[in-house]
Amino acid sequence: LLTGGPEIFFPLSLSHWHELRYDNIMTAADTAKQRDNSPVIQFSVFTPNRLGRLHDLVGLLGKQGVHVLALMVLDTTDSSIIRFAVDDPEKARELLVQNSFPFTESPLLVVEVNSATELGSLVAALLEAELNINYLYSFIPHPHGKSILGLSMEDNDMAEKVLTQHQFPILRQADVSR
Repeated sequence: LLTGGPEIFFPLSLSHWHELRYDNIMTAADTAKQRDNSPVIQFSVFTPNRLGRLHDLVGLLGKQGVHVLALMVLDTTDSSIIRFAVDDPEKARELLVQNSFPFTESPLLVVEVNSATELGSLVAALLEAELNINYLYSFIPHPHGKSILGLSMEDNDMAEKVLTQHQFPILRQADVSR
């Protein structure tokens, strides 16, 4: 499982305080700034393809105030992969672990699109840069009347640069979280 995020060191006793330099201490504002720039987290839950499994997962998250913002289900006869993004990834991670859902996490490139006609421009920009789209799916909420797409790319960093150059707004976890 990928848990991501920087490790923060706190001394075990006051005798260690003299070893810390002020410029090495992360403040709450630094942590918030780092979180603001974090990519949207996608969870991929692996589950048997059984009736009600999606209901169980969405219900578990919803009862704890975690809102599913984007969702895609891939299934075979025996198993499914439920991919989703939420407004509170830390709480979602905690719930998945507590309830023994096998999952992975990965960054999702999230792009705001003004209209359906811009989809062609977005795909053309990625094609021009010879970047492969692994898969994409739409977010459920459409803030400000704009569509939001989540893209899994061969190279998320390069795709972000290309789309930014073509004036497509890239959203971060802080942009889609409560």
